[in-house]
Formats: sequence, structure tokens, C-alpha cells
Amino acid sequence: MGETVAIALITALATLTAAGLTGLVTALTVRRQVAGQLTAAREERAEQRAQRRDQDRRDAYLGFLAACDQAYRELDRDWVGPDGSRGTGVDSPYAALRGLDEAYNRVLLAGPEPAADAAGAVVRSVNEEYAGQRRLTPAAGTGGEPLAGRCRPEHRAAIGARARQRDEFVAAARRVLDPGGAAALARGRDATPADVSTRA
Repeated sequence: MGETVAIALITALATLTAAGLTGLVTALTVRRQVAGQLTAAREERAEQRAQRRDQDRRDAYLGFLAACDQAYRELDRDWVGPDGSRGTGVDSPYAALRGLDEAYNRVLLAGPEPAADAAGAVVRSVNEEYAGQRRLTPAAGTGGEPLAGRCRPEHRAAIGARARQRDEFVAAARRVLDPGGAAALARGRDATPADVSTRA
């Protein structure tokens, strides 16, 4: 009878041990699965945040470029219009410059610093052109000759500064929005014919 009890106890202990081990293995497996799901969820949220940030930046950069174009159009009216619009008492670029400042604020918030710095250089360039026009535009008319005709060197310098600053902003924005693509584009632009033939 003692052997039967011992066998029963051993069997019961073996069953309990097996059940305990099964439960432990199951708990560890579930824990790993939950940890994996949490990690996947965190990564997905981080990716969604990055996509939203990139879209916000893209929108801010496009809005900034649109505001630049508007400011350039208003400045061009003063360059090529008879006596400049400010010669007639109208300051048409002012509203466009305010719009450019607002668009620049969005770029400052969207970042990062290289794009914001390049946008700041564009804003400074546009404001310098505007101030230059104000200095060059006489209070009285000059017989209808456009400001660009009377001040060719200043006009050319302003147009050159526009193109340079805008191109630098676009390059900075591209590097932010597609870091790998901008580097590949730069490598492709700087490649020699020998480099291209070895890649082909």
C-alpha cells in the first residue's frame, strides 16, 4: 500500500510539475508575443509621426515657395512698371512680404535648422531687394521708364540673389525630405563620365 501511495504521489507531482512547466512556457511565450506586439505598435506610431512630420514640412516648404513667388511677382511689378508702383504712392509688395514672413514662421516651426536657415536667407534677400527698390524709386516720376531700365546693375544683382537663395532653400528642403535621394542626386550631378561608365 505504501508503494501505491508513493507512486500516486510521484504521479501527482509529475503531473503538477508538467502543468507548471507548461504554464510557465505558455506565460513566457505570451510575454514575448505581447512584447513583440508592443514594439511593433511603437514602431508603427513612430513611423506615422515621422510621416506626419514629413508631410507638415513638405506643406510648410511648398507654402514658403508659393509666398516667395508672390513676393517676387510684386517686386517685379515695381521693377518693370512705369515709375514703380511705389512712385504712385502704392506699396504693393508689403502685403506679399508679410505673407512671406508668415510662411517663414511655419518653416521655422517645421524645421529642421538647415531648412529654416536657408529660408531665413531667402527672406533676408527679399527684404534687401525691397529696401533697395525703395531707395532707388524716386518720389517723382521719371517719364515712365521702368526702374529695371534705370538701374540695370541693381536689378540684375537682385535677380541673381533671388535665384541663388531660392535654389539653396530648395536644395536644403530636398535634403530634409529625402536625405538619401539628395545625396544620390548630388553624386550623380558631380559624377565624371568615367564614374558613370563604371556604374553602368
